Amino acid sequence: MGKIQVSDSELVSLYIRGNEKAFATLVQRYKSKVYTTIYLVVKDQYVAEDLLQDTFIKAVEVLREGKYNEEGKFLPWVLRIAHNLAIDFFRREKRYPSVVFEDGSSVFNTLEFAEDSIESMQIKRESHEHLRDLIKRLPDQQREVLVMRHYDDMSFQEIADATGVSINTALGRMRYALINLRKMMSKTAYAYDTNLYQYAR
Repeated sequence: MGKIQVSDSELVSLYIRGNEKAFATLVQRYKSKVYTTIYLVVKDQYVAEDLLQDTFIKAVEVLREGKYNEEGKFLPWVLRIAHNLAIDFFRREKRYPSVVFEDGSSVFNTLEFAEDSIESMQIKRESHEHLRDLIKRLPDQQREVLVMRHYDDMSFQEIADATGVSINTALGRMRYALINLRKMMSKTAYAYDTNLYQYAR
């Protein structure tokens, strides 16, 4: 009762000076939030638990190397590590989301196929693979915002906090990501939603 909570920056400083318990306190303080952030991306309990451990291992490595320079902002920093690891997992697994635009239109109008049609399932799989390839071609910053928005269902304020930019910058990156994605889509033979191109003006 009445115990004063030590700040994140103080705990980081204590850990850097050799106090192992200080980092354990940070882990206890934020492991639930970090786990949730990862789980929202990977949708798998066991993968999320593995990536949770990897996140804090990575954080320890950065702190021990003296490269941490986000004093007072430990949580956004560690969430950024978690997000990057989760996205790396998806790159390895070659999975990307079905992007839904703000007007409610989806990237493909070919996704609702009869389950018993092998040909339809093949088209669906190829469509997802094509979308993944298009997203991979986006500039890094645009791709990051797009994936955070559609994988993580994060708000633009949360994206801004996690990436260390203003909310206007995050919104701008998302807008250009959608514009560029549509430009690439317009040059393909895949059947896209007819409303797809109306959003970017």
